[in-house]
Amino acid sequence: MNNKEGNNKRGGSRPNSSRPSSNKPKAALPKRAQSPKKAKTHTKATEVSSNKVEKKPNPTAKRPKAKDEIRLNKYISNSGVCSRRDADIYIQSGNVKVNGVPVTEMGYLVKPGDVVNFDGVTLTPEKKVYILLNKPKNFTTALDEGQEYRNVLELVKGSTTSKIAAVGRMDKNTTGLLLFTNDTDLIRKFSLPNQKSSKIYQVSLDKNLKFEDLEKITKGLFIDGHRVFVEEVSYIEGEAKSEIGLKLKTSNIKVVRNIFEHLDYDVLRVDRVAFAGLTKKNLPRGNWRLLTDQEIINIKNA
Repeated sequence: MNNKEGNNKRGGSRPNSSRPSSNKPKAALPKRAQSPKKAKTHTKATEVSSNKVEKKPNPTAKRPKAKDEIRLNKYISNSGVCSRRDADIYIQSGNVKVNGVPVTEMGYLVKPGDVVNFDGVTLTPEKKVYILLNKPKNFTTALDEGQEYRNVLELVKGSTTSKIAAVGRMDKNTTGLLLFTNDTDLIRKFSLPNQKSSKIYQVSLDKNLKFEDLEKITKGLFIDGHRVFVEEVSYIEGEAKSEIGLKLKTSNIKVVRNIFEHLDYDVLRVDRVAFAGLTKKNLPRGNWRLLTDQEIINIKNA
């Protein structure tokens, strides 16, 4: 009896046992439960990857430009009403229509035969023209009514039927190179204070320029609280010391005069002999000529 009881205590008879044995694989359930979790995690990763693919930009959003098409902002600029940058503002505000339909899309392409209406006016784009004048004295770029001196536009009358304007300003006493165009983008470019093209002036003074004053100009002057830098300044070879060559980026003639007047010199004459790579070669005073195709490319890249 004791031996049988001892055996029952140790292990008992398995077939007659009503309780589940502790040796059954209880840990197998959690393992099976973990397997679907891994599969779900894998599925989520797949879904995220799928979502990333769906977020790629649509490759057919823009179509290539055809040969005779032109961007709407350039079409407006070519019409002479404003620059491309200003045209973008008008387009975004809904003030431009193409074939009677308002267009606000940036980069919209205009086809030949399209009718473009800008702020209530139908536009007709013009071919760009670029005219170089060797300006004489007693003509001015001012457009004030009742002015005493004649306007420079008289000198290029008949050169084109397009509406052109001078690039920069010139007073009656300043002579030399003056560019005219209907390219509003180019006019705006040369009116910016940070434009990079160089101009060369020959300045005639009432007396010889002292060497120490020439050095002051070379180092830069403070005029009206602003630092004025020049690229080069020198006496003109074979001329009196009152004839000075000055190279700088500004197209504002007032700056040229202020440099010498600041040092107590009277400026008798200012002649612009070079403008953004253009020179007076074969262009007598009072005459004009059209720019060549290569000169147009050069001045746009100046």
